[in-house]
Amino acid sequence: MSRLKAKFEALAKAERKALIPFITAGDPHPDFTVSMMHAMVEAGVDVIELGVPFSDPVADGPVIQRASERALAHKMSLRRTLQIVADFRKSDQLTPVVIMGYLNPIEAMTYEGFANAAQRADVDGVLTVDLPPEEAEECATLLKARDIDSIFLLAPNSTDERIKMMAAIGSGYIYYVSLKGVTGAGHLNIQDVQAKLQQIQAITSVPVAIGFGVKDAETAKMIATVGDGVVVGSALISKIEANLDDLERAKADIITLLAAMRMAMDS
Repeated sequence: MSRLKAKFEALAKAERKALIPFITAGDPHPDFTVSMMHAMVEAGVDVIELGVPFSDPVADGPVIQRASERALAHKMSLRRTLQIVADFRKSDQLTPVVIMGYLNPIEAMTYEGFANAAQRADVDGVLTVDLPPEEAEECATLLKARDIDSIFLLAPNSTDERIKMMAAIGSGYIYYVSLKGVTGAGHLNIQDVQAKLQQIQAITSVPVAIGFGVKDAETAKMIATVGDGVVVGSALISKIEANLDDLERAKADIITLLAAMRMAMDS
């Protein structure tokens, strides 16, 4: 059983929801990322999404775009992101780690080369933003053979047909994009999210994590009442950006926010 499947099953049994933070690998410096990952686990997170810095993002808002620029200035890459996961695994064999990025760096490695490298790093899931399910079978098959989940995005306008397609090829969890737009934009309408989640859950039993617009503990609590997990990214990276000259303060601010979300979600 994959770490992701085991994690979501354990959470469901305990009647709790997954808290899933996103940070960009190497932001603001490669030395910071592994220690931040461990600190987030101590704060009570369940899964970590690690962003692969990319020069031409299409789904990321300005906060995460700037995080990628800071990381790329330190020569971060897909291979170095995988090395960060491997370093994290030296002292944490339990927390699922999902890498989230774009297709170009994966194609540069070849699907099989990437799948092998991800297995060696002990990655649990891969979310490739610009790889639609219609074109994902080859990569997903190679990952599945190595016990790595392929995770896909669903949007507010996703049809039943598309949900079925993603449920057939994807595993681990579905990432539901709660807003039309880029990360960190807009405000959530929980009634709209709930209606869409009911549509998704009528088609598949794969857990659904919700992101794109989670800013605070109150929002996290609302989402936890309808979904299986809460993804928070831009709100965390904003803490890094605000404290580039004091990364210990950045880390403390992130932990404070995650701890508040955990408490609100569990209340």
